[in-house]
Amino acid sequence: MSEGLEGRTVLITGAAGGIGAACARRLAAGGARLVLADVDAAGVARLAAELGQAAVRADVTRREDVERMLDEAYRRWGRLDVLLNNAGVVRVQPLLDVSEAEWDRVLGVNLRAVFFVLQAAARRMLRQEPIAGSELRGKLVQTASIAAYRGGNPLLAPYSAAKAGVVSLTRSAAQALAPHRITSNCVCPGAVDTPMWTQIDAEWSALRGWPRGEAWKRRTAGIPLGRAETADDVAGVVAFLAGPDSDYMTGQAVNVDGGLVMGN
Repeated sequence: MSEGLEGRTVLITGAAGGIGAACARRLAAGGARLVLADVDAAGVARLAAELGQAAVRADVTRREDVERMLDEAYRRWGRLDVLLNNAGVVRVQPLLDVSEAEWDRVLGVNLRAVFFVLQAAARRMLRQEPIAGSELRGKLVQTASIAAYRGGNPLLAPYSAAKAGVVSLTRSAAQALAPHRITSNCVCPGAVDTPMWTQIDAEWSALRGWPRGEAWKRRTAGIPLGRAETADDVAGVVAFLAGPDSDYMTGQAVNVDGGLVMGN
């Protein structure tokens, strides 16, 4: 399995589980050199040991942690070719019940931190030589969501707002950094069978008075391709965005959702 990733250095935030872990396995199988970051120190250390890669415990909302995980990439590999800006949190809650603290928590991880991690990585990328065999100095990949376009669920208002912001930020970064030969794209997953969706299902079902599993069942029933999405479905697209075949793509939000959203 290879997408031209051999020797490319990649930092993945939110790497301990779900989409982040699936991407780590896919990129490692393709020959990438990884730094895996997560607030779950034990979880990310286990994955790094499994893959023979580097791990760092990092909270993406803390500037010193952001700089420390970037330092690890440059200490281990001397450069950073790809950032997978993936860390995220969610809370299912009626719109009128969202507190300022909860709004700040969801937007802090899912949008504010995405911006400042992207900014810190780009500042370093623009000072390095191009990636071997490429005209680019670096690649930024964000994990957004189809919630950016399907923001009508009143139980996910802060999350949807944050993910819409990630799409906008991705495109702003693409414009700003293109002259420096740094690209910026994002993936927009749908209903992915991960621990995050287990949490969404539990909270959503409880609020509606449904048995556990009902929210997931209803959300996945209308997928045109007829099955729920897996983290590996997302990982394949991320591998493409991290590899050389997407070097001429920037400013794009790629829906990976089995057809739930067609166009954006």
